[in-house]
Amino acid sequence: MSEAIVVAGAVRVPAHALTMRAVRASGPGGQNVNKVATKVELRVDLDAIEGLSAAARARLATLTRGRLDAEGRLFVTSQATRNQARNVEDARAKVSSLVAAALREPRTRRASRPPAGARERRLDSKKRRAALKRGRARMDD
Repeated sequence: MSEAIVVAGAVRVPAHALTMRAVRASGPGGQNVNKVATKVELRVDLDAIEGLSAAARARLATLTRGRLDAEGRLFVTSQATRNQARNVEDARAKVSSLVAAALREPRTRRASRPPAGARERRLDSKKRRAALKRGRARMDD
């Protein structure tokens, strides 16, 4: 657990920002689940992450809003496998992917209009539907 998580280039989560705890996993598994602590809880101090720009830090705060504990640390769990070491790697990969997602800038949306042909087809289908419904109406003399 002593090694840092390198996300990209200069962006890394230092080892001192990580706190790992192993607990018993939930769900089926027989006696193994009652005896062995294979579930991993990983807490990350978001302020200690190195190399993040202010915009990326804000995106990371938005991404992790629902996963923060009482002290404001990112809380990630993994109980995917019955092996503690693999669950540690899975939790570290989850942290890495969250930080990597925060590094990507979202594409700016450019306003666009539907093509004239699409607008015409939509209006044609509306007219056909209206004519069909008009044809179902009762004729009063």
